[in-house]
Amino acid sequence: MRSIQTPVIIASVQRGAEVLGDIEIFARCVDKPVIAITGSNGKSTVTSLVGEMVRQANYSAGVGANLGIPALDLIESSPDVYVLELSSFQLETTYSLNAQASTILNISEDHMDRYSSLKEYAQAKAIIFNGNGVVVINAEDPIVNAFAKELTDDRTVYRFKLSEPENDHEFGVLNVAGLNWLARGDDKLFPVTDLKIKGQHNVANALAALALGTAVNLPISAMLNALRIFPGLPHRSQWLTEKDGVTWYNDSKGTNVGASLAAIAGIPANKLLVILGGLGKGQDFSPLREPLAVRARHVFLLGEDAKKIAAAIDGAVPFTYVKDLDEAVVQAKLLAQAGDAVLLSPACASFDMFTGYEHRGEVFMQRVKAHNP
Repeated sequence: MRSIQTPVIIASVQRGAEVLGDIEIFARCVDKPVIAITGSNGKSTVTSLVGEMVRQANYSAGVGANLGIPALDLIESSPDVYVLELSSFQLETTYSLNAQASTILNISEDHMDRYSSLKEYAQAKAIIFNGNGVVVINAEDPIVNAFAKELTDDRTVYRFKLSEPENDHEFGVLNVAGLNWLARGDDKLFPVTDLKIKGQHNVANALAALALGTAVNLPISAMLNALRIFPGLPHRSQWLTEKDGVTWYNDSKGTNVGASLAAIAGIPANKLLVILGGLGKGQDFSPLREPLAVRARHVFLLGEDAKKIAAAIDGAVPFTYVKDLDEAVVQAKLLAQAGDAVLLSPACASFDMFTGYEHRGEVFMQRVKAHNP
């Protein structure tokens, strides 16, 4: 999708042309409730989980846009509720979407090859808050919170965070007798240990989904049923196998630094062996340095921007350049110790070596299976 800053588009606007994206056309055609979800990371998981919550409440859900079915194709089925994952690219040309509930899950560097700054990227995301619907805010993300302060006083705002919620407009984590619970205010809702999706980032995703479902008045029983059965999505901190005390995870959807930081923090293991690299999209890789120094035993680097990552982590953790995923798997198996985990979470796009993150993840799964019979 071309940027609105492309010279030909700028020239067309100057001549009076209207620039419409697919989501703008969608917004002009539908009259059913819309739940709109964006963020640098976690949006596919939250979109799919909210879609399951809608279905558990016995409503039909049209789930798609940047995920799966294109938004305009959803209109034909006329679902009760639309649940849309929206990218910054789509939001750039969206003007009249008025979602009943909307969220920016988080903001971290991504697509810096398209945007002049993190601020410009974040401002594209913030278009999702247009209208008068309920807004769901990540209370622990300073950029998202800054946008929340710009909302008018008549907007209803729910917040989610990984600490204890302070009131009924906050969703967080309560520790009761040593057990962590997803909670709304003082009300325990669901034991964290019962989530099939693992890691602190997925706890946050579950809380965001609960807030969105609450915003559109889904029954709590339906939302908890969805949490109980939702298995997560492929290529997102996906457990693959355990062999000789070493666990293997596929997080090929980790296409930016923020996503990989979440996976590095969330995967349970004594030490990690992390596979990084690909197309960096102009990102700053330095935030990886300290978490890898603490959690990683070794890092394997591949792809076009391997040397840029190496420069950012040099001296913090041992690393090796590898030519492909097969070599990474072979080397990781040699170095891993019982209690470790091997994690593919590249922090980069995949198009230098693969057709997409799905292809990259599938190749990784094949190689893991081949070397761990």
